[in-house]
Amino acid sequence: MPQRKNNKVKSLYIHIPFCAHICAYCDFTKLIYNEKFAKEYVDVLLTELDSLNLKNLETIYIGGGTPTSLSDEDFEKVLKKSTGLLSENYEFTVEANVENLTESKLLLMKKYGVNRLSLGVESTYDKILEEIGRHHTFKDVRYAIYLARKHGFDNINVDLIYGLPNQTKELLKKDLEYLLKLETEHISIYSLIVSPGSMFYNKHVSELDEDTSREYYDLILKTMREHGYERYEISNFAKDGHYSRHNLAYWKDKGYCAVGLGASGYVNGIRYKNTLNLTEYLRGNYRYGQEEETIDENRHLEEYLLTNFRLEKGFLLEDFKNTFGFDFKSRFKKVVGPLVQNGLLIINEKSVRLSDDGLMILDNILLNFFKIIN
Repeated sequence: MPQRKNNKVKSLYIHIPFCAHICAYCDFTKLIYNEKFAKEYVDVLLTELDSLNLKNLETIYIGGGTPTSLSDEDFEKVLKKSTGLLSENYEFTVEANVENLTESKLLLMKKYGVNRLSLGVESTYDKILEEIGRHHTFKDVRYAIYLARKHGFDNINVDLIYGLPNQTKELLKKDLEYLLKLETEHISIYSLIVSPGSMFYNKHVSELDEDTSREYYDLILKTMREHGYERYEISNFAKDGHYSRHNLAYWKDKGYCAVGLGASGYVNGIRYKNTLNLTEYLRGNYRYGQEEETIDENRHLEEYLLTNFRLEKGFLLEDFKNTFGFDFKSRFKKVVGPLVQNGLLIINEKSVRLSDDGLMILDNILLNFFKIIN
């Protein structure tokens, strides 16, 4: 089998777990902001970062939690350390919550070379925002975008969640209408997932049924395409090629390092996760209670298909062969033929991808491939 191609890591994820409040749908590693813990955390985080000896990174993504919940002083420390790790041609993204995206934080981000913002909007309806635990209004969203533009940010993503409680198809249409008026370069649209540990799970909130989810997604896809946004990944839409380079590294099977509480990385075929125990993390025991997982050939093949089939353009047959050492069409000929005949898979001499209908039943299609793998 060929050598894994993620020897030279070019992407870094930095996790800031602190939030000013907890949202009802969130199951990420998060903590209510505490100034004392946050200061200690940032110092330990930078020490962990130093231990990796990274340089010439192509992408850095600071996520959370809420990175902008940090004080300006701590926020600047993280930005200053990060910017020194970047190559000349880079993408540097910071996630922000609307209510604490202040002018001073925007100025700090510009100072240290942040060139992509990702804003958690989630809904354009103030009542729904309140119900899901968000502390901003849609008027606040518009002002945050105005401030970001004022300070020269020209690559902005906004997130939207569909399938939230009390959201109808008509409300979704309005969500899309209002969101499109923001004229951001990138829009991420996710179906609500109710995960164990979230407030929604404890309140027995239900996810959309399969038929309704398909109806909503078809509306989203049609609307986004009509307004000039290209779907490049099943949940992500961009104008003029403003794809998320960092997320593409995940989807294209490239390695990435990760630092911070509960952060997950993938380097040289090994997947790791940092401790979820804040006390141990602050002691410098980054991997306390965690185990590394070596991804064997079959698992690697499954994950490659799982991520690459999410992409609108799929993957190159040459890349597949270089990665695994065998031909895709020969290995999977039993399933490729029927999928092509049913209009679910599109394959040519250079690439393979799923059709619109195929993407909507991605999980079922993957099962066909996984049966052959295993």
